Amino acid sequence: MLNCKQATRRMSEAEDRPLDLGERLELGLHLAMCQGCRNYRRHLRVLRTACRGYREQLLGGEAGEAARSEPPSGR
Repeated sequence: MLNCKQATRRMSEAEDRPLDLGERLELGLHLAMCQGCRNYRRHLRVLRTACRGYREQLLGGEAGEAARSEPPSGR
């Protein structure tokens, strides 16, 4: 079973690449039992959304539209 340090690292990795089935299961089991890591995952998602919004503001127009249509990484 993952400890919190391993789980937070795995969540960060999931932003960069798809996790395989075993990795997702291990992480899901840890998250089912750990409120702190569930909070961390929620904060990661908020930051990702905020960064995308900021990127869209900077790019504006067509570039912003293209940024909105990009699929989320690792999902």
